[in-house]
Amino acid sequence: MGQKITIRVGTLTLAAELNDSPASAAVAAALPIQAKGNCWGEEIYFRIPVKQPEAKDARAEMAVGELAYWPPGNAFCIFFGPTPASIGQEPRAASPVNPIGRVTGDVGLLRQIADGSEFVLEKA
Repeated sequence: MGQKITIRVGTLTLAAELNDSPASAAVAAALPIQAKGNCWGEEIYFRIPVKQPEAKDARAEMAVGELAYWPPGNAFCIFFGPTPASIGQEPRAASPVNPIGRVTGDVGLLRQIADGSEFVLEKA
């Protein structure tokens, strides 16, 4: 894993690590980022000032705690449970996303965050 980042929302602070992909490098270069989060089941996503194409390893099936970049929406995604697209309990994106890292803290804490909450992404 590469760059360590912090995800802050309200009084909650989560530690995360970005991987070594081109999309995560673009996200790291754009930090700090501030945006209003949208909830889609147990996924939070928000538009970021990054434009990246779909990666060769893009996929819809994600793991709890994974971070991704969603090319169609120029969005940063945090997966912490089932989404409306899920078949079982695993997180599933609306369409393929570029995996860019993972939360190293308790991602389940995001269940208490309201739609429209202000998120800040910054270097740790």
